[in-house]
Amino acid sequence: MEKIEYVALYGYELLHEGILALADIEQNGICIDVDYCKTQYAHIERKENYLRNKLLQTEQYQWCQKKYGSKFNMNSDDQLRDILYKYMNLPIKNKTKSGNGAVSEEALDALNVPFAKDLVQLRRYEKARNTYLKNIIDESVEGLLHPFFNLHTTTTFRSSSHSPNFQNIPIRQPEIKKMIRRAFIPRQNHLLVELDYSGIEVRGAYCYHKDPNMYDEITNPKRDMHRDMGMECYMVELQDMTRELRQRGKNSFVFPEFYGSYYAQVAKDMWFFIESEHLETARGVPLFEHLAKKGIKTYEQFENHIKKVEDRFWNQRFPVYNKWRQDWYKKYLERGWFDTLTGFRLEGDFSRNDVINYPVQGSSFHCLLWSVIHVNKELKARKMDSHIVGQIHDSMILDVHPDEFNKVMFIVHRIMTQQIRKVWDWIIIPLEVEADVSPVNGSWYEKKEVKKHQCVCGCQWMYESKLQDAKGKEYECPLCGEKYEELEDE
Repeated sequence: MEKIEYVALYGYELLHEGILALADIEQNGICIDVDYCKTQYAHIERKENYLRNKLLQTEQYQWCQKKYGSKFNMNSDDQLRDILYKYMNLPIKNKTKSGNGAVSEEALDALNVPFAKDLVQLRRYEKARNTYLKNIIDESVEGLLHPFFNLHTTTTFRSSSHSPNFQNIPIRQPEIKKMIRRAFIPRQNHLLVELDYSGIEVRGAYCYHKDPNMYDEITNPKRDMHRDMGMECYMVELQDMTRELRQRGKNSFVFPEFYGSYYAQVAKDMWFFIESEHLETARGVPLFEHLAKKGIKTYEQFENHIKKVEDRFWNQRFPVYNKWRQDWYKKYLERGWFDTLTGFRLEGDFSRNDVINYPVQGSSFHCLLWSVIHVNKELKARKMDSHIVGQIHDSMILDVHPDEFNKVMFIVHRIMTQQIRKVWDWIIIPLEVEADVSPVNGSWYEKKEVKKHQCVCGCQWMYESKLQDAKGKEYECPLCGEKYEELEDE
């Protein structure tokens, strides 16, 4: 009983102090280039009109107009299915849960026909203008945006955001990403710094299941689970791996499996992305062609292959984790509730996936929330000219004065990787932080990852990139712009 009361107490304290810290962040606000937003709003509206008029001239539109008359709606999924799968007789490559041909953005991309491509682009422009640019313009006050951050709206006690939703700024589509993130800027002669907990949900899950294989996977610098699963799923050797194939191993296999998906769902997604992203090996061999040489010529064969990969993943690679999932869900069925490591009890009617995901998702976010609370306190106590201006689940965004950059980076890394582990002894695995930094007066879009490296100006963190024509690395300082190369010894 004492343990439950103690857990509930520090859970309450986390929420209480978290609300106060997020109120400070809301009040700080993040700078917006409003004139840029208004220019882009008008520019993207012209692009929409062009695409809309282009679609109106197509045979597909004319056919639908005759069939539906005044009831024709270009945004109707049912009518769009008629166009694509009946009138155009395109093959159904992706289905909805009800068995109908999918008309999601990913499904339309995969069809690879001009009509579908133009329609997808039109929808992206409409969302960028109406959901993002319009809300940013409407909500900004004297060049500052003050989004709300909530701790009471999600079942997992994770945060949410609105007016506008700062946690839903686009990142996947390059054109839209650049357009929207370019609007977020630092205060004059400052820079934006984003500190991200690296792999926090995988590390958070380990604190529950304690699988020794997972500990080695996370802490051994020679291991790369996402790369290895990309290689195994696509039957690719190390020398033929690409960044895109690793990304599929991460986002289409590892994360879905951790979040409760099973082989049929995973295989469908991985097969779909081969076509939609035109995946190929490092040597330029199309992935479908590569798989065919390995004996995988149909989707059914690929799904059977992924089924075997999944079996090895859970029963050989992470057997302790697998048993924890089964035992954790069994206990929930017996009690109807479960407690998180951060002091919260979740009870209700949850699916199996929810029962496994919710404690990890909530506890992982609470690591970020705890860090936000204490970084905010220290910046205020030191009366610094640097402030936290945003928060996105596993990362915090700061507006930093260049003279305070080194000190801020030291404070944040100390709190996020060391201090938190002294307070929460349930964190039994090292934590890591990745830092992305914009140049001075640069936008959020221009941020790049920095590594620990000394510049002649005194800055201790620099952009790092590989040299193209020689073995070595190039370094660039985000503060003074100094560049230099370090060649590797032959």
